Amino acid sequence: MRAIKLLIASCLLLTANSIFAQETSDYQPENQDAVVATQADNAVAPDADKFDAGEVIMHHIKDSHSWHFYDKSSKDGGESPVAIPLPVILYCEGHLDIFMSSAFEHGESTVWKDDREYILHHDKIYLAEDGQMRYGEHGEILNEMPVDLSITKNVASLMLSAILLLWIFIATARGYKKMGSVPTGLRGFTEPLILFVKDEIAVPNLGEEHYRKYLPYLLTLFFFIWINNMLGLLPMGANLTGNIAVTLLLALFTFIITNVSGSKHYWKEIVRMPGVPIAIQPIMTVIEFIGLLTKPFSLMIRLFANITAGHIIVLSFISLIFIFKSVLISPVSIVFVLFMDVLELLVAALQAYIFTMLTAMYIGMAVKTEE
Repeated sequence: MRAIKLLIASCLLLTANSIFAQETSDYQPENQDAVVATQADNAVAPDADKFDAGEVIMHHIKDSHSWHFYDKSSKDGGESPVAIPLPVILYCEGHLDIFMSSAFEHGESTVWKDDREYILHHDKIYLAEDGQMRYGEHGEILNEMPVDLSITKNVASLMLSAILLLWIFIATARGYKKMGSVPTGLRGFTEPLILFVKDEIAVPNLGEEHYRKYLPYLLTLFFFIWINNMLGLLPMGANLTGNIAVTLLLALFTFIITNVSGSKHYWKEIVRMPGVPIAIQPIMTVIEFIGLLTKPFSLMIRLFANITAGHIIVLSFISLIFIFKSVLISPVSIVFVLFMDVLELLVAALQAYIFTMLTAMYIGMAVKTEE
């Protein structure tokens, strides 16, 4: 009964993702000449009262230069965002400019650094031209972009997850020194997961001879993906594992470790597959080398697509309330959102398991010796 109550409370907490902050769409010029649009013009959309579900969803799943929480009503009848400003680090024209994102005043003003003027437009920073955005004949942005090294929302979430990982593993390691054989506290939570990765993923795929060497990486991979998947489900959480740059880097680590650890037998089977006729050997060799790239590519796309799709579906169900503009649709939306939130709790752990398991499988195939 306690577990059921905890599950229901978690689902209700996750539905708090209904807090939205609308963002305006890009201005599309009608004439064929280059036009200049001021930042104030960009902030006003033709249909300001119309709810744009696609824009709201994209706003929540993409990265940002501030950690937005909610919008509060102001005295003038408008809304002012409540957010944590994050450091902006820009490299432009040989200069390194550092300031807080609050200097942009949520996109309402530009920031001057010496003779360089920066403008925040749809969570991207450009060099402003007289405080304005400049568009081409087809609506493309002509402003130059500096090299952006900022601590964005995803980067801040990455640092938070790294701190959580260090705390979990260090506290678990200390628990083995202070406690007896019966795991309690944090150790009682992490030990079954560690044993699961070891006994169900590492040993079967790597064997008793090799699993100890790669177990630290597999444990880090599993806990990193799982923790960030769970953080992304929290209200106003960052969509870190739904960022393709993050999944690309994780897949790249697996690609490098797999091929650096490859034995002579592994590379021999790729270059000259045994039992294959000489006539089709060149074709098979090309296919095997393509397979070296498709394996990490599938890891990258699978994690990115599943996590992003889950967020989009949940936000889509919530958006139905605002699209139909009726409270009668809210019970249906809430039921579907609760179902999707429970499903996403499963997907969060499942995707961590699949990524780790396939990584162990690829490494296991690479380190095997000829029997």
